[in-house]
Amino acid sequence: MKDLVALVTGSSRGIGKSIVIELAKVGINVVINYNKNESKALELENYIKKNYDVSVLSIKCDVSKEEEVINMVNTITDNFGKIDILVNNAGICNDSTFFDKSVKNFKRIIDVNLIGTYLCSKYVGQIMKKNKQGKIVNISSSNAIDSYYPESLDYDVSKAGVISLTHNMAVEFAPYINVNCICPGWIKTDMNKDLSIDQIEKEKSKILLNRFGSALEIAKVVVFLVSSKASYINDSIIKVDGGRYNG
Repeated sequence: MKDLVALVTGSSRGIGKSIVIELAKVGINVVINYNKNESKALELENYIKKNYDVSVLSIKCDVSKEEEVINMVNTITDNFGKIDILVNNAGICNDSTFFDKSVKNFKRIIDVNLIGTYLCSKYVGQIMKKNKQGKIVNISSSNAIDSYYPESLDYDVSKAGVISLTHNMAVEFAPYINVNCICPGWIKTDMNKDLSIDQIEKEKSKILLNRFGSALEIAKVVVFLVSSKASYINDSIIKVDGGRYNG
């Protein structure tokens, strides 16, 4: 996979960072996308340069803004000539009580998590269709399937939309592009850092493996899906949640 180029959105930290590192480990050139955390993105870029024999590029882009996405994609193609892999990982969450949610904040969640996934897929997908090959992995959430939290309903709705988008993209991009979706459960990231010990224990009790997952465990599934080993996996929604159940 030495000559492949991957764009991972929202990859300066958390799951995205782990995905970038795991892709670089197997020899894939990587593009780090960030919106606000430039220092973390550059720190990751330097780490990749120091430890792996791949090319790496960091690009600032708010994936919810079409012009910025177009500029990001053009910058990548100017540097690499192509994009072989897209991981739509960028996502935000803003929990609040059901009746306290504002339309403004609700729309922002939809804009980043869902519209951002669409925009990146639209402009990267055009390149992939022209080249008649590519792999797209969308990062959704188990919240989109069977984990319901009213305080996160805007996040949940946006991630459910990502699943629907995955199915439609698989049809649109057939037969050249594999489009799949990963739905993580509880993963130890900054998004969950403010959970109380009681909340953590309560959620762990619903998971058959009795623990939260790691960003690395999501990243390894991404690496598998973009490899030749997953060449016949398409339009699949894969839960990676440790066996969460509502019993």
